[in-house]
Amino acid sequence: MNQPTPGKLRQSPAWKALQAHQAEIAQVHMRELFARSPERAQEFSLEAGALLLDYSKHRVIGTTLALLIDLARQAGVEAWRARMFAGEHINASEDRAVLHVALRSALEAFPAGNDVMPLVRKARQGMRAFSDAVRGGRLLGHSGKPMRTVINIGIGGSDLGPRMLVQALWRHADAAQAVHFVANADPDDLARVLSQAQPESTLFIVASKTFTTGETLANARLARAWLIDGLHSEAAVSKHFAAATANVKAAAEFGIAPELCFSLWDWVGGRYSVWSTVGLPVAIAIGMDRFEELLAGARAMDEHFLRAPLEANMPVLLALLGIWYANFFGAESHAVLPYAEALRELPAYLQQLEMESNGKSVDRDGQPVDYATVPVVWGAVGTNSQHAFHQMLHQGTHLVPCDFLVPVATTGAAAENALAQAAALMAGKDASLAQRRFDGNRPSSTILFKTIDPNTMGQLLALYEHKVFVQGIIWNINSFDQWGVELGKEIARTLAQSAAAAAEAGMDASTNALMRRLRAWRG
Repeated sequence: MNQPTPGKLRQSPAWKALQAHQAEIAQVHMRELFARSPERAQEFSLEAGALLLDYSKHRVIGTTLALLIDLARQAGVEAWRARMFAGEHINASEDRAVLHVALRSALEAFPAGNDVMPLVRKARQGMRAFSDAVRGGRLLGHSGKPMRTVINIGIGGSDLGPRMLVQALWRHADAAQAVHFVANADPDDLARVLSQAQPESTLFIVASKTFTTGETLANARLARAWLIDGLHSEAAVSKHFAAATANVKAAAEFGIAPELCFSLWDWVGGRYSVWSTVGLPVAIAIGMDRFEELLAGARAMDEHFLRAPLEANMPVLLALLGIWYANFFGAESHAVLPYAEALRELPAYLQQLEMESNGKSVDRDGQPVDYATVPVVWGAVGTNSQHAFHQMLHQGTHLVPCDFLVPVATTGAAAENALAQAAALMAGKDASLAQRRFDGNRPSSTILFKTIDPNTMGQLLALYEHKVFVQGIIWNINSFDQWGVELGKEIARTLAQSAAAAAEAGMDASTNALMRRLRAWRG
């Protein structure tokens, strides 16, 4: 990799002011900050819609936030936000607009000058008709039986979002159908789900914008063969397969009826697509009325992000706190800790959203950056995580800022455990025995909400989407391409062809030796 020269961001007045301020505050303990200000919890908290963000347990004071806001203004966050909502092609490397916000818009026309709302409304109408037909038992298979099993075949953004939401909203799911998800290229993933299904009552949804995604198509072909084998008719494919795709021609060649192809567009990235027809499994599970509530929640957060001043803007504050630790304290990871079993899949969803968006080492002009971008995002559901890795969070050598996501309606003591963990990370505990000492001063945000419902989930996911956007703007990177996904997949296609193809591609000696062993063991 080219060695970056000192760039504009690190040489900027706002960056240098933050560096100087960090040197002043680095040794200040949060216990002292709370002792200084009895009103700290109120001063450093913010409500937006259904969400309460308490960010008082961070190593910040008013000056810190003012300097971070200066950094955001220096980067032009407000102007870039306006450009995104105006439909400009801010995804420059692919020359595309970034309009996932349109998918939940209620405006008659949006954006000005490039109205996509007729397409969005038509897609929503199609989703409603299809999901209603499946849920109502009116969509019949090749044998005339209604669908009882729905299997979504996708990967990445075509899997993580709907999978997470179906899990999260299980209390709101009232469909007669069981909804499953298959993503892994390992055929065991599909085989496990098919073992619970009957061909005559199974519906497959293939979610792939291009209809060329290798892992998705491999699973779709296996599902197709299973269906044909079970129903003894290739014609059955048109009755048992639907698609969310922009490539209707390829879907038709696969055997999917045009009326069961639901549109996607190039101005929606995969990890931002759960609001689109990629959300069909969610609409089937909870019904389209509740799916509209999900959209309404996201729309409310869009309005907050668009209208609220930066210093009272929840996505902006989350983004700036992340930058504070990644760029000025050297934090290399960030933990997401939802204290609700229903949110078990949320950390995986946010991993893709954040790391695929901002895991970049060149800026928008193609120049190497000389500062950290996105940290490693990881996490697990509480309270399980307390018995897995919280030891490291409390007493390890790494600084790991945490997000505690706490629905207060969760039964048991989960919410109390979350608040206790955040308090312990902040305050620590003195002890004469070193092994029992907790230094504390470890930062966390707590996001509190009353319950897990579609509207609240819409707000929560849109909050993190806009956080990612703000960080990308400040780091001067394109958050909406993902070229790093492609190289390994290209090499995998070469290796799958033949040993000769791999040799011609100039593969390294290690890979060639491993491929020879792999083929030998396969026989």
